[in-house]
Amino acid sequence: MVREISAGGVVVRHKDGEWWTAVIEPAGDSSTSSNSRKRAVSKSKPTLCLPKGLVDPGEKPLEAALREVREETGVTASPITKLADIKYMYVRTWGDNQRVFKIVSFYLLRYESGHIDQISEAMRIEVARASWIQLQDAAKMLAYKGEKQVAKQAFEYVIAHTEL
Repeated sequence: MVREISAGGVVVRHKDGEWWTAVIEPAGDSSTSSNSRKRAVSKSKPTLCLPKGLVDPGEKPLEAALREVREETGVTASPITKLADIKYMYVRTWGDNQRVFKIVSFYLLRYESGHIDQISEAMRIEVARASWIQLQDAAKMLAYKGEKQVAKQAFEYVIAHTEL
């Protein structure tokens, strides 16, 4: 069995009295398209995920999380705290169809700069769109169970830490 180590971030931003978080819609999701007419016609809701990706050789998980957030969302963030490690198995649907045991370290990150969805054209192969959603709604809107739990933890953290 193959092992993969990834890292990602829950980027938070306090704006207009609310906490917001950056999410992505993966490219290839049938409900997303760069063609806005198709998007308007589609009745299925988009798949929303937290930005994350593989830890490169020689890279620390936090470094990978910050890089992946920047690459996939267009925003720069700084670390607040580590939230959790999510572990799961999946079967690759491309290439070798191998079973993969994956660990994703998630970090709570504070928005610093940049514009959401201002990403490179090369990244559009992976990300159809990046956007801000209200953090309090993220646990309901994200597609995957582990990411829902991490978003809930992030919301609880920012509510408990009013100095943020």
